[in-house]
Amino acid sequence: MQHRGMNSQNSSAQRAPLTGIRVIDFSTLLPGPMCSLLLAQAGAEVIKVERPGRGDEMRSYQPKFGDDSVNFALLNQGKRSVALDLKEPAAVQHAIALVRQADVLVEQFRPGVMDRLGLGYEAMRAINPGLVYCAITGWGQHGPLADMAAHDLNYQAETGLMALTAGADGAPGLPNVLAADLVGGAYPAIMNILLALRARDATGLGSFIDVAMADNLFPLVYWGLGNGFAAGEWPTPGGDLVTGGTPRYQVYRTGDGRYLAVAPLEQKFWENFLRVLEAPQLRDDAADPNGLREAVAAIIASRTADEWLQRFANVDACVSVVKSLQEAVETPHFRERGLFQARITSGDGRQIPSLPLPISPALRQNADRMAPALGEADAASLAR
Repeated sequence: MQHRGMNSQNSSAQRAPLTGIRVIDFSTLLPGPMCSLLLAQAGAEVIKVERPGRGDEMRSYQPKFGDDSVNFALLNQGKRSVALDLKEPAAVQHAIALVRQADVLVEQFRPGVMDRLGLGYEAMRAINPGLVYCAITGWGQHGPLADMAAHDLNYQAETGLMALTAGADGAPGLPNVLAADLVGGAYPAIMNILLALRARDATGLGSFIDVAMADNLFPLVYWGLGNGFAAGEWPTPGGDLVTGGTPRYQVYRTGDGRYLAVAPLEQKFWENFLRVLEAPQLRDDAADPNGLREAVAAIIASRTADEWLQRFANVDACVSVVKSLQEAVETPHFRERGLFQARITSGDGRQIPSLPLPISPALRQNADRMAPALGEADAASLAR
């Protein structure tokens, strides 16, 4: 089966590992688009199928970056866009023609939707046996929750992650990282797509990939699963190593209202930490961890964050000041590593840094590309 290579805007795409791989992306918002963005950065040709008129809902978000939202621009660099109303039979036929020549299909509808559209796995496998078909959902293709509407907050609540963030008042914290969408959805999707493509190299056959975002959150608390299954010691907020049960893994307030992230778990780091605090009497933290935590908190509160930074300079104690996002991206370390050097350009000529994606620069094509305008590519011409 012949597969069309990517029409690149730069020569480095010819060296990218996924050059010649065509991806048809029916997904919107975050998990699927992030997955296909990673594939595009590795050289794949990604064709984004969108609704006529509105397109991906994320185009309408704020703030704007050119005609679309900055969120859309960041997640859809280097892709092509075709506008198809999949409720119309002719549009479905255009989509089928695209899939016939594709290597990968990514979709993010609830279970059964693609089947009803005539684009389900069995139908697509019949016309393209080598197709890798990746379906990303919150709960998976089957199970009691499969059709329940949910967002990242719900997945983290149902899988036990959120309960472990509870503070002294017992109220769980509001997660500010979309872990289910990204760690549970986008990253497992690309991982399994690449494995399926490798398997296809050996067999010539594609496969169906069922990515359930909730399922994939459980490995994030591997230690809690191990403790619970093996010893019946299920983790509790404030009671375990990384949930606040030790003074060695805490966030402490400084005298100027900032915070130190303190993580000297190993004994050598703990002793270095106490040496800077000038508190060797706190060395044994096992007998009264709560009392010792209060003692450490009182010492940390006696100085400003800058004073503590000076004292901990060149000391192996695993201590950091809690930075704002703006402070973080301006840190000399990340600047030197070039995380934000690649640029994305809007339709009106503005530029901002691209996302620092977890693909090695040696395997990534030039990221200085734009997101597509809605329907800028013709489905019929792409299918030829």
